[in-house]
Amino acid sequence: MRLLKDILYGVGLTAVNGSTNVMVNAIQFDSRKVEIDDVFVAIRGTITDGHEYIEKAIDSGARAILCEELPDQMVDGVSYIEIDDGNKALAIMASNYYGNPSKNLKLVGITGTNGKTTVASLLYQLFKKAGYKVGLISTIKIMVNETEHSTAHTTPDALVINKYLSEMNDAGVEFCFMEVSSHGIHQKRTEGLVFEGAIFTNLSHDHLDYHKTFAAYRDTKKILFDNLTKTAFALTNVDDKNGLVMLQNTKARKNTYALKTYADYRAQVLENQFDGQLLKINDNELWSKLIGHFNAYNMLAIYATADLLGLEKLEILRLLSALENVDGRFQYYISKEKITAIVDYAHTPDALKNVLETINTLRTGNENVITVVGCGGDRDSSKRPVMGHIASEMSNKAIFTSDNPRTESPTLIIEEMEGGVEAQNTMKVLSIENREQAIKTACQLAVANDIILVAGKGHETYQETNGKRIDFDDFKMVKDILKKMNK
Repeated sequence: MRLLKDILYGVGLTAVNGSTNVMVNAIQFDSRKVEIDDVFVAIRGTITDGHEYIEKAIDSGARAILCEELPDQMVDGVSYIEIDDGNKALAIMASNYYGNPSKNLKLVGITGTNGKTTVASLLYQLFKKAGYKVGLISTIKIMVNETEHSTAHTTPDALVINKYLSEMNDAGVEFCFMEVSSHGIHQKRTEGLVFEGAIFTNLSHDHLDYHKTFAAYRDTKKILFDNLTKTAFALTNVDDKNGLVMLQNTKARKNTYALKTYADYRAQVLENQFDGQLLKINDNELWSKLIGHFNAYNMLAIYATADLLGLEKLEILRLLSALENVDGRFQYYISKEKITAIVDYAHTPDALKNVLETINTLRTGNENVITVVGCGGDRDSSKRPVMGHIASEMSNKAIFTSDNPRTESPTLIIEEMEGGVEAQNTMKVLSIENREQAIKTACQLAVANDIILVAGKGHETYQETNGKRIDFDDFKMVKDILKKMNK
């Protein structure tokens, strides 16, 4: 139990009806989870409005209600608190409820269109190898030192974030690396958190279904940097034209990294092969198991962050060389017949282009590149023809298929992808709605030394259609098919 007025510390209150000097049990924003003596925060969501469920929350035993608009009828014995912003209030309350756990460790946020998961996951891996107790909050999973928890969102809700940060405090975690999505920032899930630093990877076409304009998408990312304190660090990729924008209003110490332009941290790709690449970082060479220029940026961001957090430079280089790739990020399998299958989470035009550029750089020219790709439903539809164009232009054969159609028609999604295919590339494109059949077809078309790219879902082990998730693992699927073909 917590005293209500204590967990309201820092929340902007516009009106109070009832007492805040009462003990409450838990904070909820889902009325279905409310129990006796809980606080219910009414959130205006994109689909439902929590204000419609205030009565239901009270019937379930809510002791206090936080809302942006007080109801006409109020129940005796229940405290009603009016606030300006339900999302912001929820985040600050969650932080207070769990004892402001972000203050007790060094929390680093990673934002950008591509690379967030790789940078966060590999920083976790590097600091573990350095002997620290570390936390991770990512698209793939949440780690409390050695303990793994599943996650449903890139940036979980504020209650989940603070719950796990509190567990990290209890476990003695010193550093935590956290993916920070534009949705999470816009919905104020990170309010109340104290960041030791923030990293900007890059910005490209994504989530315009939600943010509507690219400028709004960029400016939402920038909020993470605007809110940093003067004791924190801000690290940005200045090869990206939006990199310096992130630093414009930050109070934090400004640091830059780049492969092409002058920066505080610089890298150069000396060699690139399927089994890794030779990098030169600030005049020191190291071999990395991660390939491609996009991974050179990731490795440089990791090096810079570790340096800014106080690790010794030569030790960082040693640890970087030992890092393993993240599941679903340029994860590859080579069959007995020398067919290379690559699975990558590339689900934006820029990410797909980066992966195909890397593949085309590594190939000798005699191999065929066969790309299997789809686009998610209920997401930014404007990128679909762009994805179709890139896949058909940069591959010898492109197979358009279903990704996670969700509530949309996979047939219509594929038709929108086909709209981006130029006339000279139409003969290179096949459209096979069933994803398993599409992958199987790619494997049947491939011969020795060919390269198959299965893009879009990466680490995901499911396919979502009409609210249902069925088991589907791209890497397992393509690996099993190629193995059976060998027999």
